[in-house]
Amino acid sequence: MNATPNAAAGRSHAFASLGLHDALLRAVAELGFTEPTPVQQAAIPAALARPGAGADLMVSSRTGSGKTAAYLLPVLDALIPLLSATDHPARGGRTGAARGRFAPAAPLALVLCPTRELAQQVARDAIDLARYVRGLRIATVVGGMPYGLQLQRLQGAQLVVATPGRLLDLQRSGHVRLDAVRHAVLDEADRMLDLGFAEDLADIHALTVARQQTLMFSATFAPRVQALAERIMRTPQRMALQTAQDAHTHIEQRLYWCDSPAHKRQLLDHWLRDEGIEQAIVFASTQIECDELAQDLQQAGFAAVALHGALSQGLRNRRLQALRQGQVQILVATDVAARGIDVPTITHVFNYGLPMKAEDYVHRIGRTGRAGRRGLAVTMAEARDRRRIGAIEAMSRQPIPAATIEGLEPKRVFVGDDRARRGAPGARRGEGWRPRGPAGASRREGSVRREGGWRTEGAARSPRPSHEGGVGYAPARRGGERPRAAR
Repeated sequence: MNATPNAAAGRSHAFASLGLHDALLRAVAELGFTEPTPVQQAAIPAALARPGAGADLMVSSRTGSGKTAAYLLPVLDALIPLLSATDHPARGGRTGAARGRFAPAAPLALVLCPTRELAQQVARDAIDLARYVRGLRIATVVGGMPYGLQLQRLQGAQLVVATPGRLLDLQRSGHVRLDAVRHAVLDEADRMLDLGFAEDLADIHALTVARQQTLMFSATFAPRVQALAERIMRTPQRMALQTAQDAHTHIEQRLYWCDSPAHKRQLLDHWLRDEGIEQAIVFASTQIECDELAQDLQQAGFAAVALHGALSQGLRNRRLQALRQGQVQILVATDVAARGIDVPTITHVFNYGLPMKAEDYVHRIGRTGRAGRRGLAVTMAEARDRRRIGAIEAMSRQPIPAATIEGLEPKRVFVGDDRARRGAPGARRGEGWRPRGPAGASRREGSVRREGGWRTEGAARSPRPSHEGGVGYAPARRGGERPRAAR
């Protein structure tokens, strides 16, 4: 949703026109949302579609477009009339067979997410939207959490937000029944297929075959997503709104070419000392790189922590909570954080390592510029990354503007890609990398020919400056305590 503050608490006329229950309208107004986004305006009435259970929808919408509320509001609206049905299996409790044993949960609505972080974020959003819906219980089912605690929270839950693997584990052990599900949502369907959940989704489809409505949200209508929709949906309505190809007008994007990993590290060090940063996410390519970079930043005096899939779920939750509370300024993460983190104070995203899939770039940069704010996405690339940059630009259908920092310009410029044709500084037509130098300088001037390319002779770059500082959650002070690199 577009988060524009609403001074007077009351129902928004724009949301009221969508036909939502008064309890949901009250929550929407109290949360400060006044105008539904385009995806909400299109999807909510179609999903409600009274009388009846609403239509099956297949929606393509980019990150940050308000899609979570676009499916949660109609699902919550459909659940409200069912909460008074005291004989429904969702209103479960302890069995009399054995003390301390729980009856299997029988949710009425199910939201499936590809990652634990996204599932937890969706559950938080659902709790916020349902704050005035009496009798509704919402549970989260994800891997890495204590089994007993999840069983306890599942009791009587009408809405379950889950990752596919843990949900099936609980179903096979007899702790969850899925035959009562009326409404099913697949959030980030493309990502679930990327992570190998196709068979799990097929199993869940068979277990919820009596459901009345299926809503699928995906970044694209790729062939494999369409094939999944054909298997589990009934003639769905397709909606393509604010897709991944739409420009992120509220997010400024920049590309910095780097000569080497050391050069890239100097650029990152320079950027992280920008006083305009409130909070930032630095995306790394691997878990090892993530840990090493977070440790380096801590030693340099930054309030930085790592987040990746090898960490325990409890530790991941604590670090995300520290980020939300402002105790962490820099989160160094793998693509586990590319979806599901909604922290409005994240002003910058740094692609220190490029994503394996071009689509993940869109989700990464969507972590900034949220809640109506503006954001900055900085990508650092080496010569070996030029194909990935091309794939990202082709997918998003827009170039990433190249930029330089005075004193940290690359000494070599690749002159065979489309940037040379767009007139990048110092670029000439032809293939390969060449040393950057004064206009008219010979290619051999200041350089030595060697097999496999060119290298520049001369004084070596000064190493990355070391900075002393504390390690931990306490944010480093601005001003004198964190020296700024020379611009």
